[in-house]
This record gives sequence, structure tokens and C-alpha cells, in this order.
Amino acid sequence: MNKINRVVIILMDSAGVGELPDAAKFGDVGSNTIGNVSRKSKNFSMPEFQKMGLGNITNINNVASTKHPTASFAKMAELSAGKDTTNGHWELMGVVSEDAFPTYPNGFPEDLLAEFTNKTGLKVLGNKTASGTVIIDELGKEHMESGSPIVYTSADSVFQIAAHEEIIPIEKLYEICEASRELLHGEHGVARVIARPFIGTPGNFTRTTNRKDFSLVPPMPTILEKADKKGLKVTGIGKIDTIFAYEGINGGRHTADNTDGIKTTFEYMKKEKGKGIIFTNLCDFDMLYGHRNNVQGYADALMQLDSKLPEFLAELEEDDVLIITADHGCDPTMPGSDHSREYIPLLVYGKNLKNGVDLGVRKSFADLGATIADWLELEAPKWGDSFAEELQQ
Repeated sequence: MNKINRVVIILMDSAGVGELPDAAKFGDVGSNTIGNVSRKSKNFSMPEFQKMGLGNITNINNVASTKHPTASFAKMAELSAGKDTTNGHWELMGVVSEDAFPTYPNGFPEDLLAEFTNKTGLKVLGNKTASGTVIIDELGKEHMESGSPIVYTSADSVFQIAAHEEIIPIEKLYEICEASRELLHGEHGVARVIARPFIGTPGNFTRTTNRKDFSLVPPMPTILEKADKKGLKVTGIGKIDTIFAYEGINGGRHTADNTDGIKTTFEYMKKEKGKGIIFTNLCDFDMLYGHRNNVQGYADALMQLDSKLPEFLAELEEDDVLIITADHGCDPTMPGSDHSREYIPLLVYGKNLKNGVDLGVRKSFADLGATIADWLELEAPKWGDSFAEELQQ
């Protein structure tokens, strides 16, 4: 086995590459986040991704397939029963969610909200599926007058609590979310409880960067936990730590946006030279562009990352591996604003690896976790087929 010391994972949150065979069950026929964005935006090009082989994975405008890609490539299918951020990240790290997390398209049941009121002493506003920015515009004034938090959800398995920072201080909002997390288990075990603080005045509300996620703990150890227990450095950049409920993460920090996430990844690549994993989530793709149907914004973010690829490659040590992937789709060209059930891209490059290998269509995101386990000599996960042997020099 080729010696691999460090795995650097860049996750483009929501950058899917085409509908999965069961997409019809999710209302996602026709979804292809990167492909559709490339065709419906202006001046689209990703020359660096083209060199690596992204155009070999799906049909992308101005990103041709190449006979000699610099990276190995594949598209990966999701085994987990959903298309959630949590499902996707957990499966990449070797844990498949066989049962879908609960969702609430018609709002949360009254008995659950009664428990919330009994536990927190607070009544709620909202209780429906909504855009976070729209619902604070709609109910922010009433929230400020009543002191009642705004509770809402989305197509994802989330229980979101919005509150003005001057009405419910940040630490109090976090306490309310922690109390909610204790309630939301079993039948109502949503993937994430999310604190959504905002500031401003009626007609001019703005969400702040003090968002905090309270996730379910993975039902079994992920590759990150196994690496941590072995004493390896496991660095989470962006919202990685919250997605894994802080299990297995022993370094890193949150970031403000994609630009900050890219910069921070460079910083940790320079200073964290020990054996381990650097795992970065670039969330602007999903949060700012996919959910808001902003096609050009999504395209610009893809091209921004493309322009940085030479720097990522230059920072790699001889025994590093660079992985570029995603966690689900969120096609901004499709009706609605929800995640889409899609294949995700996989690009793999390392100086100690055989590069340019067509790794085919992988049956599970967990193939990545199984491969990392081989490279870093960790216990293999329950799910996933390693492709480490296929990349042996």
C-alpha cells in the first residue's frame, strides 16, 4: 500500500452531478446541479477542474472530458435514505443512515410543541416550512413584541429556532436549542436543531453569523472518530464539527464563507503536517446559491474554487491526498429550493497514487470512508468498498 500521511477533503456542499435512479421518489428528476448551472449561467468555465477530470463525470458546459485527467474520478451514489447534509457527510465517513430522518412539511405536531413550551417556558411562532429570511421578515416584529421564538423547518430534517439577539440573547438561544435537542429523539429525532439568530428592525432584519447546529450523534463511530481515537489529527473547517456532533474532531474552526473556508484550509495545510485528516465544508454553494435559486452565484462560486485548485495542489506534500467531493445536490435551476437526490463527484489526486484512473460509479458515498481507512490504517467501516488498491502505483 502506498504510504499516505494526510487526507485533505474539500466538500462542495450540494454540488451534485446528476439525478440518482430513485430521484423520482424525491421529486428530483432532471436535477444535475453542476451540469445545469453550467448551461444556464454566463461565461462558465472551470479549466482546472477540467484538467482533473470533472468533465469525465457528467456533461458540463465548457468543461470537456479529457483522455488524460490529472486526477482519478468517479461519481458516487447515496445509500442513505435521504438527501440531507447529515446523511451525506456521515455516509462519506462510513456510516449509512438506513432510515430517513423525520421531516415536517406541515409543521411540527402540537403535542411536541407543548413539550417544548413546558421545557422552556416559551410559546412559539411560525411552526411551518419556510425560508429563514422570509419568516423573520414575516414574524420578526411579532417575535420582538411577544418574546416568543420563531420555530420553522424546511424540506430537510431540521428544527430551526430564530430569535432576535436583543430579545433572546445568544447564550439563551443556545440553551433553548439544547433543550430542544433533548426532546427531539426517537420518532422525532431530527438530524439538526439549528439556532438562527438575527438583528435589525422590522423591514430590515439580517441573520447573523452566530448560527449554531445541534446535530444527532452518529449511531456508530465514523472514520473521523476512528482517526481521533488512534491519535491522528482530525481538523474540521467550516461546519464539519457540528454535522458530526463534535465527535472525532480535535481541531479546526468555523468559517464565514467560501473565501474564508478556502483561506483557512490553506492555513491548516501549511501548519498541520502530522498524519490525519483535514475536512473542509464550503457551504456557500448550498446556503447562498442552491437554496436561493441563484444560478449565477452558484456558477461564480464554482469558478472561484476552480481558480484556487493550483494553490491546493501546490500545498500538497509527497504523501498527501486531495479529495474533492460533495454531499448531495441542490440544483438552483429546478423548481423549489430544496436539496436534490443526486450522484456526487469524486476527484482524487496524490503524488504517491496512480492518477487518472476511472473509478466508475460507486455504490455508496461510504467507499470514500473505506478508502481513507485503508490509507490511514484504521478499522474498516461497516459500509463501503475501498478503491485504495485501484490507485496503487
